[in-house]
Amino acid sequence: MPKVTQEYRDARRDHIVSAAKRCFLRNGFQATTMQDLLAESQLSSGAFYLYFASKDDVILAIAQENVATVTSVIHELAINPREQGLGGALAAVVETVRNRDQQDELAALTVLVWAEALRIPHLRESIAEAVVSMRSDLTAVVADHQQAGSLPDTVSAAALAGLLISIVPGTILQLAVFGDSAVEGIPDAARAVWPT
Repeated sequence: MPKVTQEYRDARRDHIVSAAKRCFLRNGFQATTMQDLLAESQLSSGAFYLYFASKDDVILAIAQENVATVTSVIHELAINPREQGLGGALAAVVETVRNRDQQDELAALTVLVWAEALRIPHLRESIAEAVVSMRSDLTAVVADHQQAGSLPDTVSAAALAGLLISIVPGTILQLAVFGDSAVEGIPDAARAVWPT
């Protein structure tokens, strides 16, 4: 029997996640059944369950993929805090979210995931961990800007980071509900408000 490569397993897992995204966008999480996921992925239940134990596990994988997109951009910002200025960095996050939304409807899927997080404790915990990580990275960036004098130091860096990070879910919600035109000016606005 030929050995299955990691590349093959990764491709098969991505195939299942892509099929699940199509189902969830079409029917929502609650109305999508395992039979729907099997039909959309064109896999047997045995092949499917090699990768995911349940529908909730697929939802968690989608959530982690979406959160990783934003987390990586914010983490990069924390590594190079003044490379593009705070406004430029926030603009980059918003532009990344917009690009991903155009590719695979990240915004609508994210809003669906947020709703499911109210029902699935381990999904809520996973999202909370990612937000804590993003907020920690952004707090370090804000503190750096406060020391440089480009942000006020009369408010804690953590509080300012909380305010700034709320721009991301606000952007995602507007994308999901109103479409791309509703957020097209946000990157330029971030650069104008926080130029350094």
